[in-house]
Amino acid sequence: MKFFASISEAFVQGGTWMWLILAVQVAATAIIIERVSFLYFRRKSNQRAFAAGFESLIRRGQLSEASQLAERELSQQPLASAVLNGLQAAMNLGGKDEIQGKMDEALLAENARIEKRTSFLPMLANVGTLTGLLGTVTGMITSFSAVGDKAGPEKTAVLSSGISEAMNATAYGLIMAIPTLIMYAILSNRASALSEDLNQAGLKIYNWLSFAYEPVEVRRAAARSKHRSATEKTVDNTIDA
Repeated sequence: MKFFASISEAFVQGGTWMWLILAVQVAATAIIIERVSFLYFRRKSNQRAFAAGFESLIRRGQLSEASQLAERELSQQPLASAVLNGLQAAMNLGGKDEIQGKMDEALLAENARIEKRTSFLPMLANVGTLTGLLGTVTGMITSFSAVGDKAGPEKTAVLSSGISEAMNATAYGLIMAIPTLIMYAILSNRASALSEDLNQAGLKIYNWLSFAYEPVEVRRAAARSKHRSATEKTVDNTIDA
Protein backbone atom coordinates (compact mmCIF):
# COMPACT_ATOMS: atom_id res chain seq x y z
CA MET A 1 0.00 0.00 0.00
CA LYS A 2 2.85 2.38 0.84
CA PHE A 3 4.35 1.78 -2.59
CA PHE A 4 1.11 2.66 -4.40
CA ALA A 5 0.60 5.68 -2.12
CA SER A 6 4.08 6.94 -3.08
CA ILE A 7 3.30 6.50 -6.77
CA SER A 8 -0.01 8.33 -6.40
CA GLU A 9 1.69 11.18 -4.54
CA ALA A 10 4.41 11.48 -7.19
CA PHE A 11 1.77 11.50 -9.94
CA VAL A 12 -0.08 14.39 -8.28
CA GLN A 13 3.14 16.32 -7.71
CA GLY A 14 4.07 15.93 -11.41
CA GLY A 15 1.24 18.24 -12.40
CA THR A 16 -0.95 18.24 -15.49
CA TRP A 17 1.80 16.88 -17.74
CA MET A 18 1.50 13.54 -15.99
CA TRP A 19 -2.00 13.08 -17.40
CA LEU A 20 -0.77 13.69 -20.94
CA ILE A 21 2.05 11.17 -20.47
CA LEU A 22 -0.49 8.71 -19.04
CA ALA A 23 -2.69 9.11 -22.14
CA VAL A 24 0.31 8.46 -24.40
CA GLN A 25 1.26 5.43 -22.31
CA VAL A 26 -2.26 4.00 -22.57
CA ALA A 27 -2.16 4.39 -26.38
CA ALA A 28 1.28 2.76 -26.61
CA THR A 29 0.22 -0.10 -24.31
CA ALA A 30 -2.91 -0.75 -26.39
CA ILE A 31 -0.82 -0.94 -29.59
CA ILE A 32 1.73 -3.24 -27.93
CA ILE A 33 -0.96 -5.64 -26.66
CA GLU A 34 -2.70 -5.75 -30.05
CA ARG A 35 0.59 -6.27 -31.93
CA VAL A 36 1.81 -8.99 -29.57
CA SER A 37 -1.51 -10.81 -29.98
CA PHE A 38 -1.38 -10.53 -33.79
CA LEU A 39 2.32 -11.19 -34.40
CA TYR A 40 2.88 -13.95 -31.82
CA PHE A 41 -0.48 -15.74 -31.53
CA ARG A 42 -2.32 -15.14 -34.83
CA ARG A 43 0.69 -15.29 -37.15
CA LYS A 44 3.37 -17.99 -37.06
CA SER A 45 6.60 -18.22 -39.04
CA ASN A 46 5.73 -21.52 -40.73
CA GLN A 47 4.69 -20.32 -44.16
CA ARG A 48 7.57 -22.04 -45.98
CA ALA A 49 6.47 -25.36 -44.46
CA PHE A 50 2.89 -24.60 -45.48
CA ALA A 51 4.03 -23.79 -49.04
CA ALA A 52 5.86 -27.12 -49.28
CA GLY A 53 2.50 -28.90 -49.14
CA PHE A 54 1.61 -27.48 -52.55
CA GLU A 55 4.78 -28.53 -54.40
CA SER A 56 3.72 -32.02 -55.45
CA LEU A 57 0.21 -30.90 -56.45
CA ILE A 58 1.51 -28.05 -58.61
CA ARG A 59 4.25 -30.13 -60.22
CA ARG A 60 1.67 -32.82 -61.13
CA GLY A 61 -0.59 -30.15 -62.60
CA GLN A 62 -3.33 -30.78 -60.02
CA LEU A 63 -4.15 -27.09 -59.71
CA SER A 64 -7.81 -27.62 -58.78
CA GLU A 65 -6.81 -29.80 -55.83
CA ALA A 66 -4.21 -27.22 -54.77
CA SER A 67 -6.82 -24.47 -55.03
CA GLN A 68 -9.21 -26.42 -52.80
CA LEU A 69 -6.43 -26.90 -50.24
CA ALA A 70 -5.66 -23.16 -50.26
CA GLU A 71 -9.35 -22.29 -49.80
CA ARG A 72 -9.57 -24.53 -46.73
CA GLU A 73 -6.60 -22.72 -45.11
CA LEU A 74 -7.65 -19.14 -45.89
CA SER A 75 -8.60 -18.36 -42.30
CA GLN A 76 -5.51 -20.00 -40.77
CA GLN A 77 -2.58 -19.37 -43.12
CA PRO A 78 -1.75 -15.85 -44.42
CA LEU A 79 -0.02 -17.35 -47.48
CA ALA A 80 -3.22 -19.11 -48.58
CA SER A 81 -4.75 -16.03 -50.25
CA ALA A 82 -1.59 -15.45 -52.33
CA VAL A 83 -1.48 -19.13 -53.30
CA LEU A 84 -5.14 -19.07 -54.27
CA ASN A 85 -4.65 -15.95 -56.42
CA GLY A 86 -1.66 -17.51 -58.14
CA LEU A 87 -3.45 -20.80 -58.78
CA GLN A 88 -6.51 -19.06 -60.22
CA ALA A 89 -4.30 -17.03 -62.56
CA ALA A 90 -2.51 -20.20 -63.64
CA MET A 91 -5.78 -22.08 -64.24
CA ASN A 92 -7.03 -19.15 -66.34
CA LEU A 93 -3.81 -19.40 -68.38
CA GLY A 94 -3.08 -15.74 -67.65
CA GLY A 95 0.69 -16.14 -67.95
CA LYS A 96 3.60 -15.62 -65.56
CA ASP A 97 3.08 -11.88 -65.28
CA GLU A 98 -0.53 -12.31 -64.18
CA ILE A 99 0.46 -15.01 -61.68
CA GLN A 100 3.10 -12.73 -60.18
CA GLY A 101 0.77 -9.72 -60.14
CA LYS A 102 -2.05 -11.58 -58.42
CA MET A 103 0.30 -13.09 -55.82
CA ASP A 104 2.05 -9.76 -55.17
CA GLU A 105 -1.32 -8.13 -54.55
CA ALA A 106 -2.17 -10.60 -51.78
CA LEU A 107 1.36 -10.58 -50.31
CA LEU A 108 1.44 -6.78 -50.11
CA ALA A 109 -1.89 -6.77 -48.27
CA GLU A 110 -0.62 -9.35 -45.77
CA ASN A 111 2.70 -7.51 -45.26
CA ALA A 112 0.74 -4.32 -44.54
CA ARG A 113 -1.24 -6.15 -41.84
CA ILE A 114 2.02 -7.45 -40.29
CA GLU A 115 3.61 -3.99 -40.11
CA LYS A 116 0.42 -2.15 -39.14
CA ARG A 117 0.65 0.38 -36.27
CA THR A 118 4.10 -0.75 -35.03
CA SER A 119 5.72 2.40 -36.44
CA PHE A 120 3.62 4.52 -34.03
CA LEU A 121 5.54 3.21 -31.00
CA PRO A 122 8.77 5.25 -31.39
CA MET A 123 6.69 8.36 -32.05
CA LEU A 124 4.68 7.80 -28.84
CA ALA A 125 7.90 7.12 -26.89
CA ASN A 126 9.33 10.42 -28.12
CA VAL A 127 6.13 12.27 -27.24
CA GLY A 128 6.26 10.82 -23.70
CA THR A 129 9.91 11.81 -23.25
CA LEU A 130 9.41 15.32 -24.62
CA THR A 131 6.31 15.82 -22.50
CA GLY A 132 8.33 14.85 -19.44
CA LEU A 133 11.02 17.37 -20.42
CA LEU A 134 8.33 19.99 -20.90
CA GLY A 135 7.17 19.26 -17.36
CA THR A 136 10.79 19.74 -16.25
CA VAL A 137 10.93 23.15 -17.91
CA THR A 138 7.63 24.35 -16.44
CA GLY A 139 8.60 23.03 -13.00
CA MET A 140 11.92 24.86 -13.11
CA ILE A 141 10.18 28.05 -14.22
CA THR A 142 7.86 27.74 -11.23
CA SER A 143 10.82 27.22 -8.91
CA PHE A 144 12.83 30.15 -10.22
CA SER A 145 9.80 32.42 -10.09
CA ALA A 146 9.36 31.50 -6.42
CA VAL A 147 12.94 32.54 -5.68
CA GLY A 148 12.27 36.04 -6.96
CA ASP A 149 8.61 36.59 -6.05
CA LYS A 150 7.95 34.71 -2.82
CA ALA A 151 9.32 34.91 0.66
CA GLY A 152 9.43 32.81 3.80
CA PRO A 153 7.50 29.53 4.06
CA GLU A 154 5.52 30.25 0.87
CA LYS A 155 8.78 30.54 -1.08
CA THR A 156 9.95 27.19 0.25
CA ALA A 157 6.62 25.52 -0.62
CA VAL A 158 6.49 26.86 -4.20
CA LEU A 159 10.16 26.03 -4.75
CA SER A 160 9.63 22.47 -3.54
CA SER A 161 6.48 22.10 -5.65
CA GLY A 162 8.28 23.24 -8.81
CA ILE A 163 11.20 20.86 -8.27
CA SER A 164 8.79 17.97 -7.61
CA GLU A 165 6.89 18.72 -10.80
CA ALA A 166 10.12 18.83 -12.81
CA MET A 167 11.60 15.60 -11.44
CA ASN A 168 8.39 13.53 -11.46
CA ALA A 169 7.41 14.53 -14.99
CA THR A 170 10.88 13.68 -16.30
CA ALA A 171 10.94 10.34 -14.50
CA TYR A 172 7.47 9.34 -15.71
CA GLY A 173 8.28 10.32 -19.30
CA LEU A 174 11.36 8.07 -19.23
CA ILE A 175 9.48 5.25 -17.48
CA MET A 176 6.90 5.38 -20.26
CA ALA A 177 9.39 5.72 -23.16
CA ILE A 178 12.03 3.09 -22.35
CA PRO A 179 9.75 -0.02 -22.31
CA THR A 180 7.92 1.31 -25.38
CA LEU A 181 11.17 1.53 -27.36
CA ILE A 182 12.21 -1.96 -26.21
CA MET A 183 8.86 -3.39 -27.35
CA TYR A 184 9.19 -1.53 -30.66
CA ALA A 185 12.51 -3.26 -31.32
CA ILE A 186 11.05 -6.68 -30.38
CA LEU A 187 7.90 -6.24 -32.49
CA SER A 188 9.82 -4.86 -35.48
CA ASN A 189 12.14 -7.86 -35.41
CA ARG A 190 9.18 -10.22 -35.24
CA ALA A 191 7.40 -8.43 -38.11
CA SER A 192 10.54 -8.60 -40.26
CA ALA A 193 10.89 -12.35 -39.60
CA LEU A 194 7.23 -12.98 -40.51
CA SER A 195 7.44 -10.89 -43.68
CA GLU A 196 10.63 -12.65 -44.79
CA ASP A 197 9.09 -16.06 -44.18
CA LEU A 198 5.90 -15.08 -46.02
CA ASN A 199 7.72 -13.58 -49.02
CA GLN A 200 10.07 -16.54 -49.37
CA ALA A 201 7.12 -18.94 -49.24
CA GLY A 202 5.30 -16.87 -51.86
CA LEU A 203 8.37 -16.94 -54.10
CA LYS A 204 8.50 -20.72 -53.86
CA ILE A 205 4.86 -20.98 -54.96
CA TYR A 206 5.46 -18.54 -57.82
CA ASN A 207 8.48 -20.50 -59.06
CA TRP A 208 6.58 -23.78 -58.99
CA LEU A 209 3.63 -22.24 -60.81
CA SER A 210 5.95 -20.61 -63.36
CA PHE A 211 7.78 -23.86 -64.06
CA ALA A 212 4.56 -25.87 -64.14
CA TYR A 213 2.60 -23.30 -66.13
CA GLU A 214 3.85 -24.35 -69.60
CA PRO A 215 3.78 -28.08 -68.90
CA VAL A 216 0.18 -27.77 -67.76
CA GLU A 217 -0.71 -25.88 -70.91
CA VAL A 218 1.20 -28.35 -73.05
CA ARG A 219 -0.51 -31.26 -71.36
CA ARG A 220 -3.91 -29.72 -72.02
CA ALA A 221 -3.02 -29.12 -75.69
CA ALA A 222 -1.72 -32.67 -75.97
CA ALA A 223 -4.91 -33.99 -74.41
CA ARG A 224 -7.03 -31.99 -76.84
CA SER A 225 -4.89 -33.22 -79.77
CA LYS A 226 -5.18 -36.81 -78.58
CA HIS A 227 -8.93 -36.47 -78.22
CA ARG A 228 -9.18 -34.92 -81.70
CA SER A 229 -7.11 -37.75 -83.22
CA ALA A 230 -9.22 -40.36 -81.53
CA THR A 231 -12.37 -38.71 -82.83
CA GLU A 232 -11.02 -38.53 -86.37
CA LYS A 233 -9.95 -42.17 -86.21
CA THR A 234 -13.40 -43.19 -85.07
CA VAL A 235 -14.97 -41.27 -87.94
CA ASP A 236 -12.58 -42.89 -90.47
CA ASN A 237 -13.38 -46.35 -89.15
CA THR A 238 -17.07 -45.59 -89.44
CA ILE A 239 -16.68 -44.43 -93.05
CA ASP A 240 -14.57 -47.49 -93.97
CA ALA A 241 -17.18 -49.76 -92.44
